[in-house]
Amino acid sequence: MDRKGQKDLLAEALTDHNKAAVLLGGAAVTLLALGLGFRFLRRPEKLLRVGVVSQLLLHPLKSGRAVHVALAECLKFGLKFGELQDRHWLVVTEDGHMVTGRQEPRLVLVSLSCQEGKVCLNGPNMEELQFPLEQPENRIIDCRVFSTDIQGRDCGDGASRWLTAYLGAEKTIRLVHFEAQMKPRRPSEKEPLFPKFEQVAYPDYGPVMLLSEASVKDLSSKLDQPVTAERFRPNIVVSDCEAFQEDSWEEIQIGSVRLQRVMSCGRCIFTTVDPETGIINRKEPLETLKSYRQCDPSEKHIYKSAPLFGQLLTVKKTGILQVGDVVYKISR
Repeated sequence: MDRKGQKDLLAEALTDHNKAAVLLGGAAVTLLALGLGFRFLRRPEKLLRVGVVSQLLLHPLKSGRAVHVALAECLKFGLKFGELQDRHWLVVTEDGHMVTGRQEPRLVLVSLSCQEGKVCLNGPNMEELQFPLEQPENRIIDCRVFSTDIQGRDCGDGASRWLTAYLGAEKTIRLVHFEAQMKPRRPSEKEPLFPKFEQVAYPDYGPVMLLSEASVKDLSSKLDQPVTAERFRPNIVVSDCEAFQEDSWEEIQIGSVRLQRVMSCGRCIFTTVDPETGIINRKEPLETLKSYRQCDPSEKHIYKSAPLFGQLLTVKKTGILQVGDVVYKISR
């Protein structure tokens, strides 16, 4: 190769080297920018103490009496204590349509508990009924909860007779149990604010409902007869905060559990059922709530005329909840 050819080859090599350097330099700048951007997006979290858990409540039977616990597992499907899972039992008609305290107010006086693989039903002026928790030979019933489909394992003729007699129902009433292998409901089918992947058993919408003691106290101060948190069927009751402060908690941490607010809880006629007597008055505290707890006009398409009281949450991180746990609001 002559000298001219060597020079051309060297020039070409230098050009390729420069191109590579430019490319590598550009890649390094890009990676640096991405790293800085990631650090910016991942701004440190701030935990602000906003309250303390004062009560934990499960409602194993939808519309049934609450079970107070000192600690509970907080799972994607809601609270669990031993064999009891929140709203995993449902009263239905023979054709599978749900029956709640809206139609049968005395359901709020029915207690459902579990011990040693047995389910126990108790109610005023009724003998306790026990039946096996697991009854794989029983049929699976197709059910409807707020016009969405879900299944339930029939709990047997004994439970059916007990509930039918207790309610004095003209038609046969049955009890069903949601099992892990069954197809759950998707709240987003009824309420688009919920994530499409979110799943529940028999709750109205969300797996967890939170309410503060101060909000209940504020409402009671406007009523002739004070009410308790149990009337509103929350899972988590928080103390040591101001009334309705929970409305602004978009994401909270309690122990290792993380909860995400989805929407406020719109209230209905069920709030007028006294949880201690099973009597429905069809007026209070709903009318008083309507007088001062209406949504912003921009949200009328979501809540319509329902007053807002409490918050519906989804579970971002599961774990254990305990009475006395500090509640932290997460900000970034």
